[in-house]
Amino acid sequence: MKRFITALMVSGCVLVFAATLFADMPGPDPAALWHHITVESPYQQWQFWPDHQGMQPGRAPHGPRHKVYVNDRAINSKSPPVQYGSIAVKENYSKKNVLKAITVMYKIDGYNPDANDWFWAKYTPQGKADKYGKPKGCVGCHGTRAKNDFILVHEFK
Repeated sequence: MKRFITALMVSGCVLVFAATLFADMPGPDPAALWHHITVESPYQQWQFWPDHQGMQPGRAPHGPRHKVYVNDRAINSKSPPVQYGSIAVKENYSKKNVLKAITVMYKIDGYNPDANDWFWAKYTPQGKADKYGKPKGCVGCHGTRAKNDFILVHEFK
């Protein structure tokens, strides 16, 4: 009985810890996600993937140049799939380095099992959501790298 009570207490602590860990994360809501990545945890203070640093050449539909910032949960994921709560923010630039759009991948537990639980959003530079959720174009293109957890610009080793 003593072991059962101890196991129950440990389980309860784990659940409380997990709930606390993800309490600050938004749901699949583009406005809440924008607020999170620009106010609560400004993405420009995050890191780049180790094999994808700074401004990089891009391609359609994102534009000819980009930067990809990733939060701690993504950067600390050493193999696919990345941790829930991982976020990658891509700044999409023109040839003349004018910011044209901001696209985001956000891993939400249970949101989109067919696409490894990714939520996608495309914003104007001012933060207006254009496309979001499970856009076929995002799922289709990133789905070519399903074994790499739908991540195109970083190769897990």
